[in-house]
Amino acid sequence: MIFIDTHSHLYLEAFDADRSEAIQRAIDKEVKYIILPNIDSLSINSLMDVCNLFPENCFPMMALHPTDVKENYNQEINFIQNFMESNLNLIKGIGETGIDLYWDKTFLAQQKESLSIHINWSLKYDLPLIIHSRESHAEIFEILNIYKNIGLKGIFHCFSGSYEQAKQILDFGFLLGIGGPITYKNSKLAEVIKQIGVNNLVLETDSPYLPPVPHRGKRNESSYIPLIASKISEILQITIEEVAQITTTNSIKLFKLKPIN
Repeated sequence: MIFIDTHSHLYLEAFDADRSEAIQRAIDKEVKYIILPNIDSLSINSLMDVCNLFPENCFPMMALHPTDVKENYNQEINFIQNFMESNLNLIKGIGETGIDLYWDKTFLAQQKESLSIHINWSLKYDLPLIIHSRESHAEIFEILNIYKNIGLKGIFHCFSGSYEQAKQILDFGFLLGIGGPITYKNSKLAEVIKQIGVNNLVLETDSPYLPPVPHRGKRNESSYIPLIASKISEILQITIEEVAQITTTNSIKLFKLKPIN
């Protein structure tokens, strides 16, 4: 069984004490590839340091996180784009972008503009788009409708919506990123996944956030991906090997990664 963590913030200071060990634990658990989404201009160096430390396992994405879209978002976006264009051979995706209306709605207009810019990057550079959609599905769908049926692809990261929202996301050509919340007792995701099936899923941790049971309340890490896969296999009554094979194939195809032997 080979796994891929499609969304992990391993470069954050939560891992400063044991970053290499955490990555090695993931590799030992057969999590062979880890995709790292960017946050802002200040996170680029630490993100790239991790990718340089484990070049066969860790791969960068570039974007401005929606909660970091502020008054200076154009300056941030220009900086990130310049870095990305100088390193396009390394970049595997545009992420994470999107809209977040949970923490603050002050910059909604700027978040919408930022998302549109990132969508155009995705199309221009032929890279998958990783969307953060906390309490903002309607706003994001409104924007995606403008770009429907022109080859846009990617992942709705940390999907937590309804079956109807999941169907819309699939219609837009996106996959669903499933992480630790699928293991939570009160999660409604199980019913959605029963209707969607495994073929449109990828696995993610969003580490250090949202750890799966039995690690809830502690730091998350990429080595916990098999726990998420195990829960999906239980929900769908298929083998964990099948979950691993399908989600890994989906991830390799989407990010244009080298097949894992």
